[in-house]
Amino acid sequence: MVTAAVAAISGGCGHVITKTTVTQGTARPIAKDATREELIKRYNAVARGVRSLNATVELKPTAGSKYSGVIQEYHEVKAFLLVARPASIRVIGQAPVIGKTVFDMASDGDTFRVWIPSKNKFLVGTVATTHTSDKPIENLRPEHLLEAFLWPEIRSGEEVLFEEYNDDSGRYYVLTVLRGGYRTEILRKIWFDRAELEVARIEEFSSKGLLSADIHLSDWRQVDSSAPSANTAAATAADATSLFAHTIVIDRPHDDYRLDLQVTKITLNDEIPAARFQLDQPPGSELVHVGDDAQKSVAPAPAQDHQP
Repeated sequence: MVTAAVAAISGGCGHVITKTTVTQGTARPIAKDATREELIKRYNAVARGVRSLNATVELKPTAGSKYSGVIQEYHEVKAFLLVARPASIRVIGQAPVIGKTVFDMASDGDTFRVWIPSKNKFLVGTVATTHTSDKPIENLRPEHLLEAFLWPEIRSGEEVLFEEYNDDSGRYYVLTVLRGGYRTEILRKIWFDRAELEVARIEEFSSKGLLSADIHLSDWRQVDSSAPSANTAAATAADATSLFAHTIVIDRPHDDYRLDLQVTKITLNDEIPAARFQLDQPPGSELVHVGDDAQKSVAPAPAQDHQP
């Protein structure tokens, strides 16, 4: 190239010499390999490893109206969260800085209760209720958060499909758990990021293939566990049961809301007294039976401490 340039200059030619520079794009992480059986064991090890959870999270609605109807005044909420198997959850949301309670929610897997101090309303309903209100305040559901923290195990009798998926964001393995019965349907999709074989996404489907929840998980870190699971032999990695995602996005398209959760403090498998999941109706508040048209006020109830 240099010789050609000198010849062109000395000969008075009008040739233009171009230089091509090859740049390398951002390299993808090396993808790890795993079999269907190894991924099922890894998923179940994490599911078994979380029997209870005590966490502080920053909670922010990023779309929809179901939660923002209550939280929009504060934009972000600091939430104290307690979870215990099989299906107990308590979530207390407080406004930043001033520490004012925005909501207090609890569910035992059958009945949910929600206390909204700013509205002086106490909501009660069954977890199975599918009624959607045009009032965002009446669509708060503590059990929607439960799915992101307590995963159901993949049972040995369940049919599970296995596939690879690649796109610009990364390379994945996907386990598709099927719902049996009269008509086979998708129950759940579990996405593993092949960079570290960590669960990156869980999609939950209701009947007729409707996407009820799309949960994204990232920023997996080691956490304290006061009582590690006794059944860790199934883990594909020694530390699988001591990892937990610290960034969680819950998208519920048919409930018209999305929540961003950033875990700031977390402890696994503490013994949590049942009384801490108990949420009683505050004195003088209005009782709302979610799913019913009727609303009524109730007699004063005993004072309730709103700190879990």
